[in-house]
Order: sequence, then structure tokens, then C-alpha cells
Amino acid sequence: MQKFQILLAISFLGFTGLSAQIANDCFLEEGCTKGQSPPTYSTDPLAAVVPFGPGEKLTYKVKIGVFESGSAHMEVLGIDSIREEPSYHLEMSLRGSLLFGAIKVNDHYESWLGTRSISSHRFISDVHQLTYSRYRKFEFYPEKMSWEETESGETGRLASALPLDDISFLYFVRTLPLEVGQTYTLPRYFKREGNPVVIKVEGRKVVEVPAGTFNTIVVRPTVKTRGLFSEGGEAELYLTDDENKHLVYLRSKIPVVGSVTLHLESISEGYEIHTGDQKPKS
Repeated sequence: MQKFQILLAISFLGFTGLSAQIANDCFLEEGCTKGQSPPTYSTDPLAAVVPFGPGEKLTYKVKIGVFESGSAHMEVLGIDSIREEPSYHLEMSLRGSLLFGAIKVNDHYESWLGTRSISSHRFISDVHQLTYSRYRKFEFYPEKMSWEETESGETGRLASALPLDDISFLYFVRTLPLEVGQTYTLPRYFKREGNPVVIKVEGRKVVEVPAGTFNTIVVRPTVKTRGLFSEGGEAELYLTDDENKHLVYLRSKIPVVGSVTLHLESISEGYEIHTGDQKPKS
């Protein structure tokens, strides 16, 4: 997937433990047993206002070319503490195959996005495409302006003190105004060579997917790295034209595999943990 970042100037105040806690002894990572209430979360007055929250899940049908070939989902699994920073635990997976399994895509991503800073603290990429496979885990240390890839020990300089990764980008873009005709140039991808990320808001379109018919805003992101949002991928995001900005449809190109599209099947809304006071800044 691709990369993107946005600057957020929110001061980090002292904090220990999670800012949003799960009640009723029912944890998202374990699931709720029969008879238990779904998890609830306390609000955090320091959390930035965002159109998503723990428990949100979007599921998709995946097509490679014109063939229905798999499934995908995007989910906010819960709230974790990363180095004492409360963070949305985000997950995205995409699976598909063609020609009796000869062409396969099996990508899994996780990101931990600060609830207050709306910047990434950790990122996992586990990619399997045709003969290519690679697992990478990144830790971000903004106080040192550095990142580390833990498997190889590779390190580098962060492009921003408030970085974003491939998956947190997809969530952060939902916080932007997305005015038609506007172009947002955002040098916030955690690796310097991936910048600037350019977001073009191209227009509005009515889109029909398995989940229904939606009025959408069409966004074209471009990142200077390989993946779904690379310059050659011609990616487009179709987001609901409302305050939620749910991803309804995604189209991109993957080398060798070809055109890959995601079609929304279902939406489960999440829980808001913010109080409406702190707004993200681009």
C-alpha cells in the first residue's frame, strides 16, 4: 500500500495507560462471548475529532480485472497503548486469486495511529503478491526523528515528527475537508523518499456497490513509492460525501496482476471517543 502523511500540531500532555478503556471485561482482540454486551469506550477530551473509532469495520469484495476474486476489510480493532500513547489499532487485509490460484494477492497491514496526535507509532506490512513475499515491522520514534525496521535492524530519519504510514494515510485522508478541485500536497510519509504525497480531489460521483448506492467524493492519491498508491498505479478512492467519508470503492493497478478494485459490502460503525474539541490539522 502507499504512503501519506499530515502534520498535526497537537501537544502531548502527560498520560499513563489507555485513554479509552473497554468496559464489561469484553476485549475486541478476544471478541465477546455469547450473552456479553459489546465493548464500550470512555471518552478522551484530548482525542482529536475523527470520523472513525474502535469497532468500525468495512468489508469489501475484491476484483482482479473483471473477475470477482477475493475479499478485503478495514477495521479499527480497538485502542492500544504504544509507548504510553493511546492509539487506534488499525487493520487492513486484502486477499484474491485468479487462474485457479496461479495469480494471488494476500496483503495484511496493521497500524497504530495516535488518538491525540493522529500520527503513526507502529506499522506492520505483510505482503504476498505472486512470487513476492515480505514481512516488515516499523517502529516510529518522533522524539528522535527516527524509524526502525525491527526485523532487519534498518533505521532511517523520519520525514516528520508526526509521521503516517500506508494504512494510517487511508484513515487520515478522511479527516481532510476534501474540497472538489483542491490539491493537497502533504510531505508527511514517514520515509523521506515517499514525499510529497499529493491528494487531488477530482469531483463527485454516484457509485453503486453491494452495500448500496452512495454519493461519493473522488480522490486521487499519489505517493513516490511502490504500491497501490504509486505514481504508476493511477489509484482512485471513492469516499462517501458526508461527515463519515467511508471508503466505498477503490481502484488501482498492481504490476503483473493488473487492475484491482474493492467494492463495499458492509459497514459496521465504530464508537466515538473524542468530545468534539480537538481537530486534526493538515
